[in-house]
Amino acid sequence: MKLGVCALALLGATTAGSLSALAADQEISWIYCGDKIDPIHEKYIAEWEGKNPGWKVTPEVVGWAQCQDKATTLAAAGSPVAMAYVGSRTLKQLAENDLIIDVPMTDEEKESYYPNIVDTVTFDGTQWGVPIAFSTKALFWNKALFKEAGLDPEVPPKTWAEEIEFAKIIKEKTGIPGYGLPAKTFDNTMHQFLHWVYTNNGKVIDGEGNIVMDSPEVLAALQAYKDITPYSVEGPTAYEQNEIRAIWLDGKVAMIQNSSGAAVRAIDAGLDWGVTTLPLGPSATGPGTLLITDSLAIFKGSGVEEKAVEFAKYITSPGPQGEFELQGGAGLTPLRPSEKVDEFVKKDPYWEPFIDGISNAGPEPLFTDYKGFQNVMIEMVQSVVTGQAEPKAALEKAAADLEQYK
Repeated sequence: MKLGVCALALLGATTAGSLSALAADQEISWIYCGDKIDPIHEKYIAEWEGKNPGWKVTPEVVGWAQCQDKATTLAAAGSPVAMAYVGSRTLKQLAENDLIIDVPMTDEEKESYYPNIVDTVTFDGTQWGVPIAFSTKALFWNKALFKEAGLDPEVPPKTWAEEIEFAKIIKEKTGIPGYGLPAKTFDNTMHQFLHWVYTNNGKVIDGEGNIVMDSPEVLAALQAYKDITPYSVEGPTAYEQNEIRAIWLDGKVAMIQNSSGAAVRAIDAGLDWGVTTLPLGPSATGPGTLLITDSLAIFKGSGVEEKAVEFAKYITSPGPQGEFELQGGAGLTPLRPSEKVDEFVKKDPYWEPFIDGISNAGPEPLFTDYKGFQNVMIEMVQSVVTGQAEPKAALEKAAADLEQYK
């Protein structure tokens, strides 16, 4: 890069620009969220570079709290990285600000994923990112607490009504909260509620961009939240998902909804536990869950867009992706069906409910201002679980507030 600066000083602008572009064309910069690069990704970066002489992938590891903002800030300033790891919920906002390019998928590519996955990166009929990480939720229960409360430890709740009833029985019989409801000012509070929306055939926004959240299906979900709160962990606004999971692992709450990572931790903790698909609301058509994906977004103006798309599709292709996601403790759900996934389910049956919920699942809604959307949803949930608002009034207010962010 120093040679490039010298060239800019010594040569004409046209020549210097050509040399600079040539240098940039050899590098795919990647903002990589987390504490360190996953060894699986390091392995396949090296493999891709070996197949593409003259090209180098240069990941920059940035903490989860800053990585998306950094990628967006650089792009808005006219100095975009080639590629960044982002929450798929940000894609619409990035696209409508003309910061990223679309990444169309062939029918074959779309069909390789589980149902509804591609919807998490799609709006206006176009794909705007390549899914790289995927999470679904299931219901975990503590069998010992079920038994202590006089419930059959091998029979988890199948419906919301049973879930609320079981939580009440456990709280009254053991003094221990029957359910762990997280409602902290944190993005997962919105996510946790959306799992209830999608287990009752509800929806927040439709394919035409209309807010359709003020519906009987979503109202029922918010009412269920109110009904289960008395039997949940006290002071839910103090807790986010991982904090609730820690309480469950300590045997101090009976039921939680969490990712596959909780299974690995429960095994390590020696807990007597079970896991099943999320209980269903009265309008459900089958097992459901919220589909949360993270994606690789290709930023506009890096000069290496085409090669970045090629690398993004390679690093998320079935071979590398299968190795990355089936590591256990990360809490990831497989993006695609495969023989390898079948082997994992056969070996560790706890994987099954995380996959079973996909067929009736829904994507994380895409808004032009996803933080505005998120804040409205969190405020709605918190107002109900703290008793500051009744579900119907809270839902009507939230639906109206969301209009400005769609």
